[in-house]
Amino acid sequence: MNHPPLICIDCGNTHTHLGLATGDTLAGKGEVPTPALADPQAGLAATLRGWPELARATTAPAAAFCTVVPAAAPAIRQALEQAFPGCPCWQLTCEADLGLPITYPQPREIGQDRLANAAAAAAAGTLPAVVIDLGTAVTFDILSADRGYEGGIIAPGVAIMHRYLHEQTALLPLLDPAPAPPPEAVGKSTREAMRIGCAIGFAGMIRALLDHVLAEFARRPGSPRPALFTTGGSAHLLESSLPPGIRHDPLLTLRGLAAAWKRNFTPGPVSP
Repeated sequence: MNHPPLICIDCGNTHTHLGLATGDTLAGKGEVPTPALADPQAGLAATLRGWPELARATTAPAAAFCTVVPAAAPAIRQALEQAFPGCPCWQLTCEADLGLPITYPQPREIGQDRLANAAAAAAAGTLPAVVIDLGTAVTFDILSADRGYEGGIIAPGVAIMHRYLHEQTALLPLLDPAPAPPPEAVGKSTREAMRIGCAIGFAGMIRALLDHVLAEFARRPGSPRPALFTTGGSAHLLESSLPPGIRHDPLLTLRGLAAAWKRNFTPGPVSP
């Protein structure tokens, strides 16, 4: 079955990431600040209209999106209609076929980006798997071959650490949201001390959480070691603190959207 070009939209709390899937190829197409989705000059509709690939396409595009900001869904649909009137628009939810079952007791509580990450891991054929998404919040998704989507972990992202220190103290400044890993372990200024505390502390938190998850898998009789995925903007802070063999994919959520859309879009699910 031939599919139209697929606009993939992952709407996060801070940024909305965009991609374009054509056939089996996915290209990242940048991002739009989530608060600016409806901006007429720099928002989502204007950005989509500027994609030359869609201007040259001989088939009208479709769109798939996920959002952790429920209030942003109408703005996404409106922007797609403005850019491409009549564009079929599909929102990923827990009712979709992800390529694996959901055994989590409250599936409606699962963030749609986490559903997309699960779909990406399932489509890669790598179950069991642990997906670590390092965004505004950090999420771990625990996936197994027999139980499917089991659940996960939610922890603060490094930007939340920065903001909390600034907002809850009188003298500490607000740090750059995307810091480089600190070269030393002893800060010689307030900003350096904060960067070290957040970056090294953040990496230590992620490693400790992962160690507990891997220990849980090791206690399961016959369970292989899970495949490990990372995605999200803070992965550069973890380069030296995580075990080898982790697959970092900055497009993982968009890839999962494309995979889920192929399984669910009319006229019916795609066979595994």
